Amino acid sequence: MMLSSDKFPFRLVHLNETSSTNSYLQALCIQQPVEELTTVITDFQTAGRGQRGNSWESQIGKNLLFSFVLFPKFLEARRQFLISQIISLAIKDELDIYTTDISIKWPNDIYWKEKKICGMLIENDLMGKLINQSIAGIGININQETFFSQAPNPVSLLQITQKEYDIFTILKNIMIRIQDYYTLLQQNQVELIANRYKESLFRKNGLHLYKDANGIFLARIVQVEPEGRLILEDEGLKKRDYMFKEVEYILER
Repeated sequence: MMLSSDKFPFRLVHLNETSSTNSYLQALCIQQPVEELTTVITDFQTAGRGQRGNSWESQIGKNLLFSFVLFPKFLEARRQFLISQIISLAIKDELDIYTTDISIKWPNDIYWKEKKICGMLIENDLMGKLINQSIAGIGININQETFFSQAPNPVSLLQITQKEYDIFTILKNIMIRIQDYYTLLQQNQVELIANRYKESLFRKNGLHLYKDANGIFLARIVQVEPEGRLILEDEGLKKRDYMFKEVEYILER
């Protein structure tokens, strides 16, 4: 059952099917004035976009597929990684209610143990040195029982807990959490956000396998810098730094 739009804290657009909630919301923002935190959700997405051009597998009506818009015109473009951090933290905080072992895999995938439960694509439009508009598209596996795609490690909340969940209630809670974190960002509480993000990181402790252009190596996470750069330290105590897509986690099977 769908959550009534008059009970949702922000403008809500529910689509039975669309190619991409991000694309739909981008077009909507061009066509008419749109309120901040306006949310578009769909039961099925025919061409959902992810990082590295990946698609997101989801059975009709089983999972959360949604996008929302922010207008963080107070935020410099060089600090756009903060948008990624607050969204990741909001989703992790909500999923923590239902299970343990939820973490944020840099930069913004949400993991349960070694499996991916949530992915996102954030598209920022810049105006000079500032961010004019930010649209975040998010897929969270909620009630799907089986996955058939070639994705290496998907998992759903149902698979973890053996329980079904009300998708729209989870969406409402996540959006309220995002608003709370966004308020912290507006108040320039960036150190608080960065610290929470670091404490929430996947593989935040110990040596683990990674792969870059030169091959596979063991390293530990040292820090994530404000612009999003990941700093690793390998077995030889050499620091290695990476921006997005420059390093790959080697996952346990």
